[in-house]
Amino acid sequence: MRKTIALAVAAVALTGCGMIPGQQGGGGEERQSQAAAATEGQPADQQTTAPAEQQQTAPPQDTKVIASREVKVGSGDTYGKAKVEITALKRQGRTASLNWTVTATDGKVNMHNGMGSAVLDFTVSGVSLIDPVNAKRYRVARNGTGQDAECVCSGTQGQFLESGEAVTLYAVFAAPPADVTKINVEMPMIGVLTDVPIS
Repeated sequence: MRKTIALAVAAVALTGCGMIPGQQGGGGEERQSQAAAATEGQPADQQTTAPAEQQQTAPPQDTKVIASREVKVGSGDTYGKAKVEITALKRQGRTASLNWTVTATDGKVNMHNGMGSAVLDFTVSGVSLIDPVNAKRYRVARNGTGQDAECVCSGTQGQFLESGEAVTLYAVFAAPPADVTKINVEMPMIGVLTDVPIS
C-alpha cells in the first residue's frame, strides 16, 4: 500500500514538472525558442506560447500615477486629445513590467493600430524604454525568436476611444541594470515620458 502511494505521488510530481512524455510541463515553456522547438522535431508554428487571455490581460497594477502626459493624437475622424498615466514600472527578476492607462479627453483616439511597431500590428509593441545613462533602448519582450513570435504586451485591436473612455495597457521588457532607478518611456503617437521611476 505504501509503495503504491509513493509511486502515485512520484507520478504526480513528474507530471507537474513535464518529465513524463506527452504531459504539459509546469514552467519554462514560454521561454522555449523557435530554434529549440525545431531542434526537438517540433514545428516552429507549434511553439508553446502563453494562453491568449493571459497575453491580453494586464497584470495587477497600482492606482498611483508615477508619470503622466496630455497629448493631441491622430487626424481627421480619429483626431482627439488623450491623457496617458503610467501607474507602474516594476522589476520582477530579469524583467520589468510597465502598466499605463490612456484616457480620451476630447474627440476620438485611435488605439487600434496606434502603438504597434508596424502598420497592421494591433498591439503596444512599439513602446520602448530608453536608458539615457547607458544609451540603451529596451524593446517589448517577445515569446520566441521567430517571425511569428508575439509581444508580451496588450493587444489593441478594435479599440477606438471616445471622449471619457479609457483603456489599461501593459508591456514586459528585459530589466535595466539595478543601478538604473529612472528611465524614459517612449510611446508611438504619445511621445516620451521622462524620468519614470523604476521600483
